[in-house]
Amino acid sequence: MMSKVYLVGAGPGDRGLITIKGLECLKKADVIIYDRLVNKELLDYRKKECELFFVGKESSNHILPQNEINHKILEEAKQGKIVVRLKGGDPYVFGRGGEEAEILYDNDVDFEVVPGVTSAIGGLAYAGIPVTHRDYASSFHVVTGHSKYDDNLDINWPALAKEKGTVIFLMGIGNIKHITKMLIENGRDPNTPVAFVSWATKYDQKTVKSSLEKAYLLVEEKKVKSPALFVVGEVVALTKKLGFFEKRPLFGKSIAITRTRAKNSELRYKLENLGARVIEIPTIQIEGIEVEKEYLKKMIKNNDYIAFTSQHSVKYFFNALRKHRIDKRILAGSKICSIGEATTSEIEGKDIYPDIIADNFYANSLADKIIDDIKINGNNRIMYPCSEIAPGDFEEKLNENGAVVHRLNIYSNKVNLAAKEEVINIFENDKIDYITFTSSSTFNNLVELIGKENIEKLKMIKKVSIGSITSKNMTYSGINPDLESDKANINSLVDIILSDVEKNF
Repeated sequence: MMSKVYLVGAGPGDRGLITIKGLECLKKADVIIYDRLVNKELLDYRKKECELFFVGKESSNHILPQNEINHKILEEAKQGKIVVRLKGGDPYVFGRGGEEAEILYDNDVDFEVVPGVTSAIGGLAYAGIPVTHRDYASSFHVVTGHSKYDDNLDINWPALAKEKGTVIFLMGIGNIKHITKMLIENGRDPNTPVAFVSWATKYDQKTVKSSLEKAYLLVEEKKVKSPALFVVGEVVALTKKLGFFEKRPLFGKSIAITRTRAKNSELRYKLENLGARVIEIPTIQIEGIEVEKEYLKKMIKNNDYIAFTSQHSVKYFFNALRKHRIDKRILAGSKICSIGEATTSEIEGKDIYPDIIADNFYANSLADKIIDDIKINGNNRIMYPCSEIAPGDFEEKLNENGAVVHRLNIYSNKVNLAAKEEVINIFENDKIDYITFTSSSTFNNLVELIGKENIEKLKMIKKVSIGSITSKNMTYSGINPDLESDKANINSLVDIILSDVEKNF
């Protein structure tokens, strides 16, 4: 087996800033060796059997010293593994990636470097500070602020102080008094604008501005902590115009979403684009249920309608067709019925367009539509692919109106017990402003996961329900929702949170 090491830059913090190639490396890695400032969500892209090793470092507190990290990389590579050394920012910008690459070369280990977005550029961009600008700076310098604490820093202070461009110090908070002193003593104007950007590109990013001579006092006053960028130059004045990241409507808000990880993607994407920190609480474990080929074919042929009331029902129904190599043309004799935008989108993704679509997200609305069609056409046999715990309201209403419903349990919907420890840890250690419930099962499962002893913690968070059915279920359990979306869909759920944040800003 051929080993290979990839030195991958993870970017400054926002998981979306990793490169496509970097993501591809994570997906094929046998081992990932990662640092403290790496966004841990990137590790979710690894394959199931991939091993993880945390070697995080911060000032004066190294989990592993660099020589032991080098040894670990070599040790794993020599076992014939694909190793990803995942580093915050870019591996070669004060990341000691050059040293690691040299060690690999000296030991005849094949390696590649996958550059990353350095915080010196990407982090400042998120703060609204372009490192160059035609009117302010025609050059920029990136300097380590972490080397030493005396006048013998290996920096040409006179040249740096006279530089009219942008000067960026990484890892310089602990040495800020010395840095500002040397710049001023060597000729930099004490009134030069400066800024500190803490946790750049993350949900808790914070930008504070001052002048060069007052920078040290600002660190003390605002309690600026590492990791933070220190930038000196006239471009700092542009933050008011260009600082898009901290102006987003949900910036600084932490929102927990309770669905399966796969179903969280759309809601998560919308909330993160609005600036929220999103915490996934995967309360539901979904798995397909085996259906015999001949039974499935018979069910389809003997029904006039196929009613889908969730995205999962669509997914696992078509998975079953694919598994048994049943051609989609078998559906030609049945009218396809759908509930809600998401389910309809899932059906259309199969290049099939529903004949009947509910007016809203509720199952009874779809039942009414089918009943109206039955009255016109006379056909009344309905196939209902659903989860094993789907309530019987939909079937009952159809049966009461002369329909014959053939239920097909196509997937299981269970409490994600594997996430119990993770979920309890979130409630104990994370600040959560809102928590969303997109179905009754997401709420019921969460209550079962956290246990009755943790219910009080749930009461301290604003609870957002996707609609009246979910709200009634919550109230029945003794937990009243604080917000309820006007329509039972993701867009409406997001809108009600936005409205609440705006109202209480």
